[in-house]
Amino acid sequence: MKLIVALPTENKQICAHFGHCEEFAFVTTEDGKITNIEWVTPPEHVPGLYPKFVAEKGANIVIAGGMGMQAQELFKQNNVDVYYGVETDSPENIVNTYLKGELVAGKNLCDH
Repeated sequence: MKLIVALPTENKQICAHFGHCEEFAFVTTEDGKITNIEWVTPPEHVPGLYPKFVAEKGANIVIAGGMGMQAQELFKQNNVDVYYGVETDSPENIVNTYLKGELVAGKNLCDH
């Protein structure tokens, strides 16, 4: 099964706020293994734009430190699973942890 996981990043690490990232890491997995990582600079931040951008890139899952309610709702409407409250680490480590079923999501690190 193929999945595309989107992670907002700063300095190649997952960042605390989805809407203020430098880049997105789009991590493609097949049969439980990472097969590709694409680093993409997002368009200028406008509320509601990033969920559309991420969905258009084919993401099935978004993993972030924090995310506002509007973005969460837009992902839900597009059948994209969201995990937030994830501690800073590299996209590779986070996705491998997710693939093992060991991802720990916590408190939303975004306050809006």
